[in-house]
Amino acid sequence: MTNATFPLYPHKHTLAAVPDPSEHAVCLRTRVPAATLASTAGVIMLYQRSLFREVQAGALDGWVRGDLRLLEHRGRTIGICGGFGLGAPAAALVLEQLISLGTTRVITLGTAASLQPDLQSGDVVACRLALRDEGVSHHYLAPARSVRPSARLTDHLVHTLQSHHVAVRQGPGWSTDAPYRETHAEVTRYSTEGILAADMEAAGIFAVAQHRRIDAAALFVIADSLLHRQPREDSPDTQTALRTVLRAALTALSTAP
Repeated sequence: MTNATFPLYPHKHTLAAVPDPSEHAVCLRTRVPAATLASTAGVIMLYQRSLFREVQAGALDGWVRGDLRLLEHRGRTIGICGGFGLGAPAAALVLEQLISLGTTRVITLGTAASLQPDLQSGDVVACRLALRDEGVSHHYLAPARSVRPSARLTDHLVHTLQSHHVAVRQGPGWSTDAPYRETHAEVTRYSTEGILAADMEAAGIFAVAQHRRIDAAALFVIADSLLHRQPREDSPDTQTALRTVLRAALTALSTAP
């Protein structure tokens, strides 16, 4: 019996795919000939439905597998995308569709679980590196332990947060597809290594962005802790921080070169 690898087909990241995301754009334009995101300053991908519901903007029905809205901020058009579910596979699928329509800059914004004792609910983390413990990234990139976001977009985003007087912690995250299989052994190891938080999407987003040659950055707002596990309660600090970080992300995109 041969030892299984992941992905099962060797060197998959070097091979051309049969389906192409451009097919999505072509199909959409049979209904909406002018469908494009090329003139936008970028798209913010949101995972919390409560936050997305607060966005007052025009809806673009059926443009992606999720809900997409466009709004004007400081004279530039920005997309807000939500309602597509959780996890790297769902996020990667929607990101591919956004890129096929012309998006070249994406900020992903969601909650994460703390792996450090001094990171509390409502604290903000800018992800500088993501451990690839999900499946999506391995279909896009060569085998490696981690993947990085766009340095220039992350730098600009952090500077914008700081100009909004938002304290932001910068460092690595752990992306996993299995939130109910995060073990004590993993939490202890990654906490000791200095990993700041656990999320589900960042590594997949960074991998797709790197493969497609666009800029992507990720922000986490801490919602709970994996070090001192307790029944989760929705913290008002988390919700407040999510709104603040969304405003800063809008400004970052509208002022990006």
